[in-house]
Amino acid sequence: MKEQKKVLGEERRELLLRLLQEKGEPITGSELASRTNVSRQVIVGDITLLKAKGEPIIATSQGYMYLLQPSHSPAVERTIASSHPPEGTEEELNILVDYGVTVKDVKIEHPVYGDLTASVMVSNRKEVKQFMEKIKSTKASYLSELTGGIHLHTISATSEQKLNEAEQALRRANFLVE
Repeated sequence: MKEQKKVLGEERRELLLRLLQEKGEPITGSELASRTNVSRQVIVGDITLLKAKGEPIIATSQGYMYLLQPSHSPAVERTIASSHPPEGTEEELNILVDYGVTVKDVKIEHPVYGDLTASVMVSNRKEVKQFMEKIKSTKASYLSELTGGIHLHTISATSEQKLNEAEQALRRANFLVE
């Protein structure tokens, strides 16, 4: 059996960039490590270097993503304030994605660290389910647990109408803070 050769330095980062740009959906660090025959930790360092060079790469619960807005459907976005206990997270996210909304992130205002933001990047129920499974399997805490359930989301959609409808649905479910 032939041993796979490591892809080195700049060549590897160019390959990572190309893979992320072409895929258009998240790719796990483990998959990128396997494709380049290096450790996942090397990939983490490479992604950090690419971000430092200004590449719009984000880490989501599903993996790394290259962010480019499709030119045919410009997204509109807004920030909403929400509040619920941890067990309301899945319902909140499902309401939003059911209206054609992407939940880009979650933000809280921490009394010591100031604004803390984490990428969410879910656009459909399958991604919400994966996000929830990742939270459960890692026993991670929700950022909103640090603020008694109050948090912000940056949401985006292809129209203001979708954002308005999603907001109304959150209001009916008593998730919106007004």
